Formats: sequence, structure tokens, C-alpha cells
Amino acid sequence: MLEIAEFINPTPSPLWKLAKQAGVDLAVAGLPFDTLQAGERVSSLSALQRMKDRYAEGGFKIEVIESRPPLNLAKRGLEGRDAEIDVVCELLTNMGKLGIPVWCYEWMTDFNWVRTNMATPSRGGSVVTSFNANDVPDSITSNPPISEAELWTNLEYFLRKVLPVAEKANVKLSMHPDDPPITPIKGVSRIMRTIDNYHRLIDMLPSDHNTITMCQGNFTLMTDDLPREIRRFGKKISFVHFRDVKGVPTAFEETWHDAGKTDMLACMKAYKDIGFDGVLRPDHVPTVEGDSNEHAGYSSFGRLYAIGYIRGLRQAVYAN
Repeated sequence: MLEIAEFINPTPSPLWKLAKQAGVDLAVAGLPFDTLQAGERVSSLSALQRMKDRYAEGGFKIEVIESRPPLNLAKRGLEGRDAEIDVVCELLTNMGKLGIPVWCYEWMTDFNWVRTNMATPSRGGSVVTSFNANDVPDSITSNPPISEAELWTNLEYFLRKVLPVAEKANVKLSMHPDDPPITPIKGVSRIMRTIDNYHRLIDMLPSDHNTITMCQGNFTLMTDDLPREIRRFGKKISFVHFRDVKGVPTAFEETWHDAGKTDMLACMKAYKDIGFDGVLRPDHVPTVEGDSNEHAGYSSFGRLYAIGYIRGLRQAVYAN
């Protein structure tokens, strides 16, 4: 049965207690960028072991690492990419030693997820993030354009280096989609943005360890039937971001988990049907009264509503 996890930053915060109070014992972890000692990298066994121990002291077991060392040289195929890839290989090897089974990565070049408004009004005075392609600033990147063909070539080079290491370590590579799933953005192409492209990814190098992150907010912008696509991907799904949006890829906003375009109950039923046994976490929640919007989409109080909503859906679907 799928388990509910939460993204917990490696630095202890009030969210640690809130998550425990909401009944969450599984962590989607970051990387120890802020606690490195002399001679360590974020991929070093000693640094990862200390991080794992710190989570354990807070009552959490790490199921996924959802943070990446620098990878832009690899994505662009530039000199120095092999050194970046070596860090990833070390990370995967040491995740295997520590029993952390999934690494969530992405192939978004120059910039990660993009929003053009971090405080769009939503239900009852809450605020959410939103995106409009017409409002993306030219300053988002100073790098030259890159084509989809180049990104595919560089991704295959990357996977041929890291997938054998992942297989040996028994760690699943879990590709997160482009957010938003459009191309290009200010000349920078994006390739993990369609259902067909995801099948191209998993067919490129067939392996039980070449898998995907089903980030529902992105995938629901790629299809009019998300439960169907969940069933089609089946065992290739190793990690789930449970969230929703309304709109179209070029103009959308995040929503409360019960107020978007997706049939979330049908999605939960689809995960049961495929025998999904990984972790699912809420993602991109509204900021509500009394909470800070400093980290838009990741405020603490909104997560409590999301966790409760997801727990109710899971109970309804798995009760029998």
C-alpha cells in the first residue's frame, strides 16, 4: 500500500513537529548542503549518514532524496559534466549503503520550476502560486538557447553513466517532469513535458531503476485523463507528488487539493490498481491565514490540510 510522506528540510524546524502530529513518519529528504565538514561533498557517506541520523532523531525514516547536486553542465553537455556526474554516482552508491531507495531528479536546464506570481488569491483569502507564459522575465537565464535534441543527447549520456550505478546500488532514478510542461522558455527547451516523451525516457534504457515521479500537477496539464495514465505507467511510477492545478500549460494556478481539475479519488484508486507501494507526498499547498508565504507553495499550515485530505482518500480507497 502506498505510504504518505512529507518533504522535510534537513534543518529541524516546527514543520518536523507538525508532520509528526499529523501522523507522518516518512521523510522526503533534501541534501546536507549546510552541514558539510572539511573534505566532504553532499554525496559523501559521512555527510549522508549524519543527515539520516538527524532525521531519525526527529522520528523520520528517509524514503526519497529529492534534492540534486549541481547538474547544469551535464544538462547542457559542457566541459565539467563528468565531474558533476561523478558526484551523482557517489550519491547513488551511498544512498544504497544507507537503504534510501529513490532519488528524484529532473532535467530542467538553467532554472527549475517557474512561477510568475507567488501570491495569487485563492479560497477564503489564501494565496497560491501561478504561471503565465507571457509574464516570464527575460532575465530568467543569461545562457544561450538549447534545443530539445541536445537535451535528449545529454540525458542519454547522463543515464548511460549513472543507471548502472543505480542498479548496483538498488536505487531508483525517478524523473520529475518539467514545471511548467511547455517548451521553450526564453530559448531554453524542455523535454520532460509530454506523456510520449516520458515513454521515450523509459524506453531509452529499459531498466527497473529507470522510473518516474508522477507529479500530478504537471501530468494533469499533459492529459485529460490522469488516472488512465497512472495505470499505463504502472510500475514505472516510483514516487508521487499529490497536487492539483487549474488552467492550461501556458496559464495555470495551483489549487487546494480538493478544488482543482483532477479527480483525486480516481487517482488514488489508480494507484491501488497498479499496486503502487512507494511514497506519496503533498506538494505546492496554499498559504493560509497565520502562516508565512516566504517559501510559497511550501508553507507549513497548508500541508496539514493536504495530509488530512490525502489520508481520507487513502482510507476510502484501501478500506476493503
